[in-house]
Amino acid sequence: MAQLRRLASGRLRVFLSRLKDRLWVRPLLLGVLAVGGTFIARLADGTGLADVLPRINLESVESLLTIMASSMLVIATFSVGAMVAAYASASVGATPRSIPLVISDDVTQNALSAFIGAFIFSIVSLISVQNQLFDSAGLFAIFSLTLLVFAVVIITFVRWVDRIARLGRVVNTIEKVEKAATDTLDRRRHSPSLGAVAVPLHQANKNGAPVFSPTVGYVQNIDMETLQSAAEEANCRVMVTALPGTFVSARRPLLRIEGCEAFDPDAFASAFTICPNRAFEDDPRFALLALSEIADKALSPGMNDPGTAINVIGAMVRLFTLWVSPLEKDRVAEITYDRVSVPTLAIDDLFDDAFTAVARDGAGFVEVSIRLQKAFRALAETDDHLMVAAAKRHSRMALARSERAMSFQDDIDAVRKAAAFSAV
Repeated sequence: MAQLRRLASGRLRVFLSRLKDRLWVRPLLLGVLAVGGTFIARLADGTGLADVLPRINLESVESLLTIMASSMLVIATFSVGAMVAAYASASVGATPRSIPLVISDDVTQNALSAFIGAFIFSIVSLISVQNQLFDSAGLFAIFSLTLLVFAVVIITFVRWVDRIARLGRVVNTIEKVEKAATDTLDRRRHSPSLGAVAVPLHQANKNGAPVFSPTVGYVQNIDMETLQSAAEEANCRVMVTALPGTFVSARRPLLRIEGCEAFDPDAFASAFTICPNRAFEDDPRFALLALSEIADKALSPGMNDPGTAINVIGAMVRLFTLWVSPLEKDRVAEITYDRVSVPTLAIDDLFDDAFTAVARDGAGFVEVSIRLQKAFRALAETDDHLMVAAAKRHSRMALARSERAMSFQDDIDAVRKAAAFSAV
């Protein structure tokens, strides 16, 4: 039962994550709710409440609904324009990889849904009222629902104005990408092998019959239950060679199969979700790369914004500190897929994704170089020996880049002083 719950939870998480990227989902739900609310109000006519409820003037209800119908369409159109501008700002000022996170902003999607839902409600209710579908009690119910919708729209609009003023700004985008990176890193550190048998990454491409991808693209998700079932049916063992985030083609194997010669490759390949682009949900390295791209763009001559790069470096330190922090025992995944082996993420790869571009393009900025060395020193003070080695290695490489990029001796000396810990 615990295994089924974890499987259902993982699939539901991926499914809901995909829905959050679709702008039409919430407006559709609220539109259906708005139409349903109009016809539910008609049920009040058969309850005998007309004797106790105050009588509402038909013209006042029509006026309210007309005002709402005309204003909500304008506000919805305006909100779409503001959202598109925020998405363009996030793409230009940060990185295009952050667009899915900006699109999935809850406040913005709720605002657009509320405006469209209010517009649909007002149109349907106005048509119903003008065609005299309601008696006294139903008219009062429609009047009450209209006031409620007005209140919801006003509150939503105020919250949305506050959010849209920040949506798409670099600082807000960094926060969203860091939050996505925190979530995916936290899930992976509690389940480093996705519930399968863990193996080092360098052992994942040794033996076995390869199974190749039918399409070209990035692995976004692996259905471990499907792999386990296919391995049990074929009485074999499976070695996954393409983790989420891996680019696969006709000659890049998804996995290798050991212990049998006759098997159906499609049964194993169907466990891999392959798409043209990478996704944040199960790909920690992609989240680190997205943050690195934000810092790298800020260091370009056109942007010349070292402060943003420094903010990203701080986010990286927080993420790597989380990676080596103590695990919550009740969240550690058990090995439930004993016929499947999955390579664990290497800390050197994570450091390469996070810091290589920043160290390369920030080598000429003394403030960035010093902050980068301070970040490496902070990570080298952890108790994880692999992270200590990676931090010192990147510190030495960053120092070498700075020495080649800088011409002022005092700046070079300052960076050398900050990097002195890596020589120990």
